[in-house]
Amino acid sequence: MDEHTILIVEDDSTVRELLKYRLGKHYEVYTAVNGEEALDQIEEAVPDLIISDIMMPKMDGFALQSALQTDKNTRVIPFIFLTARADEEARQQGERKGVDDYITKPFDMETLLSRVERLLERIDMFQTQLDAEIGRDFSNRLLPDETPEVDGYTLDVHSESREQGGGDLFDWTETDEGTYFLTIGDVMGKGLRAKFYAFSFLSYVRGTLHTLLEESTSPAALMSELNDMLLNDDVLEDTFATFLLLHWDPDAGTVTYANAGHCRPVLVTPEGAEIPEHGDLILGLEEDVSFSEMTLDLAPGSALVSYTDGLTEQRTEDGGMLGEDGVRELVLEAYDQEAPIEALLDGVLSQSASDSFEDDLLVVWLRHLAE
Repeated sequence: MDEHTILIVEDDSTVRELLKYRLGKHYEVYTAVNGEEALDQIEEAVPDLIISDIMMPKMDGFALQSALQTDKNTRVIPFIFLTARADEEARQQGERKGVDDYITKPFDMETLLSRVERLLERIDMFQTQLDAEIGRDFSNRLLPDETPEVDGYTLDVHSESREQGGGDLFDWTETDEGTYFLTIGDVMGKGLRAKFYAFSFLSYVRGTLHTLLEESTSPAALMSELNDMLLNDDVLEDTFATFLLLHWDPDAGTVTYANAGHCRPVLVTPEGAEIPEHGDLILGLEEDVSFSEMTLDLAPGSALVSYTDGLTEQRTEDGGMLGEDGVRELVLEAYDQEAPIEALLDGVLSQSASDSFEDDLLVVWLRHLAE
């Protein structure tokens, strides 16, 4: 059954039950016997489409439609008038009031079903376009406009947003000592809800980091504070996120990081590629969690590659997922390329079941140039 909901407003019980029976095979259907009862139902749940008679007691169809037009939450509901009034005056009045369709009794049921389907398809098309536009806006806000420029290093970031994807985020902050904090996260969920929470979460992260960095540069300590923030904030208390918090010291050639359930980064050198065995619980699950941290040497000629699960969960031609090992092998192959992220993504797609990525994707490639 289709997930769309339809409200039928009809005082004739025979017509009302017939419509409920036929439309109920395809949609979730509610009924009302007049406009007043319809408004009460709409207060409880706004339907995707309304099919209404015109001539009804207490409140007729025109009055119902006018009442809906005064409320911004209901004025866009598609509206079909179903009536025995076949005169042109009634039709014109309905059109002036923004009615989407007008069907005269006795009606052909297949014609009605076809017009209902057409209107609901239009709703889906508009909603998809709106979601895509809002999703792109949120995704753009989850990335900085630029990355730090440090002698002897390159820091490249690649992001791809999908309408159904979740909330991948990246940010960076420079400390007074000339070191940098890189934040990489993935808020649980799909679609606009995840992107909205990722945007809210990133705003909190930025504010928290700026405050806490005055006291500590420990990724583990900062991660604990972020976890408590998620659990105690009314807006974000039901938000769960995997998170990488990296403290990069270019002069020392080190990266110290805490990992809260995120994809483990790949450390690649001329000798090979490895995935450090380090990680803790994702953010937002439990209170008073202690996080640990790990320090990696980023020697000249080596690179640290971080990413979100849009990479590991990409479906391969054999029906499985690329996984950590697949990412590690392709990172090693891309290591010597002039554009390593592009080479990595090309390598992933060459093994994929589809010719594009299925989820939001974020790759951060930090490279210490060879001396």
